[in-house]
Amino acid sequence: MNTRALLALTLAAALALGAFGCTQESQNRISRSIQNWTGTNGVLDIYAGNRLVMRFIKIDKLTTAESTGGGNESRAYRFGYGYLDRDLDYEVDPGEKKIYFEISDFSTNYIFYESPK
Repeated sequence: MNTRALLALTLAAALALGAFGCTQESQNRISRSIQNWTGTNGVLDIYAGNRLVMRFIKIDKLTTAESTGGGNESRAYRFGYGYLDRDLDYEVDPGEKKIYFEISDFSTNYIFYESPK
């Protein structure tokens, strides 16, 4: 076994042992960070009452804003990047661009889910 393979095997074993020693919350945090890193192909539907009024597609992650004042409090909005799906067909059509968006916890009814396509 060459040095590189031995190093990789040692690193994999250390990571596996470390994961078993973590609390459930730590394991969940690691899982979420891996999911955020790999992406989820998310869809965000925004409603006005019972009516679907806007859809964003191909969202890698929806992030909760954090306080900038040194505290650990979350802010009352989420943000991300996705394609505005103007015709609500789950497809990126010509002219539909990837944009930044924010949604408020106070004024918006929304559903975030993995794309069915």
